[in-house]
Amino acid sequence: MATGTQIEVVMPQMGVSVSEGTVTKWLKQPGDTIARDEALLEISTDKVDTEIPSPGDGVVGELLVAEGETVEVGTLLATILPVGAVAMEAPPAPAPVAAPVALAAEPVAVAPEPPIGVAPEQPAAVPVAADAASGNGRTFVSPVVARIAAEHGVDPNAVTGTGTGGRVTKKDILAHIESGATAPPAPAPAALAAPPAPAPAAPTPVAAQPAAPPAPAPVAPPAAPLQTGEVEEPMSAMRRGVMEHMRRSLDTSAHVSSAIEVDMSRIVAARAQLKKEYQASYGVNPTYLSFIAKATVETLQDYKWVNAEIRGEKVITRPWVNLGIAVSLEDGKGLIVPVIKNAQDLNLLGIARAITDLAARARTKKLLPDDVQGGTFTITNPGGFGTFHGTPIISQPQVGILGTYALVKRPWVVQDELGQDVIAIRPLMNITLTYDHRLVDGAYSGGFLRDLRTRLEGWEQAD
Repeated sequence: MATGTQIEVVMPQMGVSVSEGTVTKWLKQPGDTIARDEALLEISTDKVDTEIPSPGDGVVGELLVAEGETVEVGTLLATILPVGAVAMEAPPAPAPVAAPVALAAEPVAVAPEPPIGVAPEQPAAVPVAADAASGNGRTFVSPVVARIAAEHGVDPNAVTGTGTGGRVTKKDILAHIESGATAPPAPAPAALAAPPAPAPAAPTPVAAQPAAPPAPAPVAPPAAPLQTGEVEEPMSAMRRGVMEHMRRSLDTSAHVSSAIEVDMSRIVAARAQLKKEYQASYGVNPTYLSFIAKATVETLQDYKWVNAEIRGEKVITRPWVNLGIAVSLEDGKGLIVPVIKNAQDLNLLGIARAITDLAARARTKKLLPDDVQGGTFTITNPGGFGTFHGTPIISQPQVGILGTYALVKRPWVVQDELGQDVIAIRPLMNITLTYDHRLVDGAYSGGFLRDLRTRLEGWEQAD
């Protein structure tokens, strides 16, 4: 958004259900030149971590939100000035406004104006009114901080700020509230030429009624002190989002998990045949996950309720599959699920390409908000770390999630060419389906896993 020659950078809308975001890192500083679409900062939401590009060419002006601060969508984050402009440290402070007083009998001395180019000397210890501090809601406190302060009756000016220029952050206001401190009541403005109101006959302030001190608000139990060797670190916005989403999913869905063993011999052979061709011609590695994803999408066409959604007391089915692929970030400190849209229209190569692209962009923070929206079914692949079984949690509002696990060679009973049972070494994989028992029953989920296994064990390369 441009204002005259100045470009304003605001917190973008990162999805329909996302109302706020956290500035995790500024990639440019005031005074740095920046080109249109060059990365300016990184933000984190409960949906995605991503870089925000500059909306225009120029010089970085003010950075109005500190790293680690969470603000609402639409909050002014920074300004971009024309090339050659000098980045401002802070907006000029408004001139102090004297409180209205009754007309004085004696003349009031007026200080002479300073020469041009010399800043007037500011009076010491001038109190700033609450509405002057907040200005338009984005100068000193963000809308999130202002809302929290209003809900708890706290004056932001009474809180010590740790943000840029002493700005009060969300962390500061929450710490102030949890400490039990209260802000002093603001004095009422004096009315012009009005006599002082008589003192009430029986004042009843809340603090004067109880004999005992009030009990602290039950916000949270006090944190245990750190022990020797313990390290404290803040939880990221993404991790907070994962925490809330997983807890809500367990509270919403009736989770049940079923597992099946799959002989992946044909998949191993098909992958070995296609790997060199795919890497040489397309730069894509056809992982085992690509084969499983393709077979899963085909099987979902026959089991609509596994790809469905519960809305109230109605079941919503759809002919398409938007396949989510869980991607672990930052050594397990983050988790994101980018979505392959209309996966039913892709062949094996298309799915392999999509998985490679989404995983790379997720780990380099290049995902767009639309990349993590609209999933109808999810696959998670912890088997890459050697795990052989698990019970993943459903991603709401979906009703199923598939878990794929380590490919392990084990003895397996098979039939030889004479129909006799013999023991052979086979590459086996455990695959689990966690489903919402409110909609999907055991027999239905069992049929899904059976047919998925049939597709994988009888794989015939056709695309």
